Amino acid sequence: MKKTKAFLSVLLAAATALSLTACDNKQEENPYADVDVSADVRNKIKESVMTTDLLPDVELENKTIKWLAAWDINPDSTGKNKPTELVAFEEKYGGKIEWIQCEHTDRYEKLAQMIDSGDGVDFFYAGDKDAFPKGAIRGMFVPVDDYIDFESPLWEDVKDVNDKLIWNDEHYCVMTQTTGDSVSVVYNRKTIEEAGLTDPAVLYERGEWTWDTFHEMLQSFVDVENEKFGIDSWWYEFGLIATTGMPAVGIENGKLISNIGTPEMERVQNFMYDLYSTGSIALGVGDYGWTSHPEYIGEGKLLFYPVGLYEFYTYEASWKKKFGEDVFFVPMPKDPEADEYYIPVGTESYCFIKGGQNPEGVARYLDCKRFAILDETTSELGDQQFRDDYGWTDEMVEMKNSMNELALENPFLELATGVSADCGELLDSQLRQASKGTPWNETYDAIYATIDIMLEDANNNTDNNE
Repeated sequence: MKKTKAFLSVLLAAATALSLTACDNKQEENPYADVDVSADVRNKIKESVMTTDLLPDVELENKTIKWLAAWDINPDSTGKNKPTELVAFEEKYGGKIEWIQCEHTDRYEKLAQMIDSGDGVDFFYAGDKDAFPKGAIRGMFVPVDDYIDFESPLWEDVKDVNDKLIWNDEHYCVMTQTTGDSVSVVYNRKTIEEAGLTDPAVLYERGEWTWDTFHEMLQSFVDVENEKFGIDSWWYEFGLIATTGMPAVGIENGKLISNIGTPEMERVQNFMYDLYSTGSIALGVGDYGWTSHPEYIGEGKLLFYPVGLYEFYTYEASWKKKFGEDVFFVPMPKDPEADEYYIPVGTESYCFIKGGQNPEGVARYLDCKRFAILDETTSELGDQQFRDDYGWTDEMVEMKNSMNELALENPFLELATGVSADCGELLDSQLRQASKGTPWNETYDAIYATIDIMLEDANNNTDNNE
């Protein structure tokens, strides 16, 4: 298996988390757009793209591609460097990305307006998991098969995962990579040591980091009266659900299916109910309240804080201030009954927009993203930027890369939010109820019929509410 590196996902996730900006009918100038990588980095990338056989050797008639999003792929005020794939696009094709700003919450409204007006915006981010299949059903996105060759050496290691998202026998979504950074278990090594527990990173290396050891550590540590709490954050429920390998809404033979009645869903819901019953969940326990306290990781009061690695895609002083000096992270623990080690999976994925004027340019940019992942020189430069820009240790980079490998080996794709906003919101709220003390059978009885109707509507191409 080819080893993937997540420099690309880091930059995009950091931008998403930190750079949400308001829509404006007039494009605002980005003063950071021309901030470049060093001359040495640029020269190394240039040499790689000009000598590789992976990238198509073509001349783009139109070198500018229009990108609609709440964040800029170009450098911005968050401290994000120019992504290596953008440098590759510039050097190989003379390419440029024009950013069309919009507010994250209004991005579909803005997209519809631009399609109707014929403005020719070219591509749209699908990594938020709410674009597919909704955008294909509504005719906002168009097939990509005329422009992306998933059989080529550049794309072959992500062909299978792209084939999982086929609608009407065509690809409407392009995944350049899967990433394992969606949810990690953040913890404090000093806290672990003082509690006499085994470092989760050691357990992970031994193949012993499972629900069982996770729960045992919680039971050993939690002492609410003495301010020793278990799990905090709003991410852990769906982090645990992902480890079963069974999404609430999946796709099979080109049709959406509900998996909420499966043994896997029942098993993880019962596990979360057990965590609640044994006082392992910090939120709402004792005097903890319903506000997350990531700072308790650094203070030694909290054992686990599951959250996306975007929290570490910023200056070293920032993430150390939030989590403390001895912070580290591992993947979510393995479901001991699952056939493989599944974790929450993020995707670097994109859609081509109806009426786009430069699909060929977008395809070549996405080729450059694939190249930046596969090319050893470019990939290592990306890892080095983690060390230089974010103060990561070699061990952090290695753990992140290991999580990416798990994500590629065993991709977990949840499509609930891609059905409709109503479907996503219903499952987001109801699949958390076991962790708040509601038995799973009660939740299942309350929602299964509604979910079935929503999926039937989507499969029959019935318009869904945004």
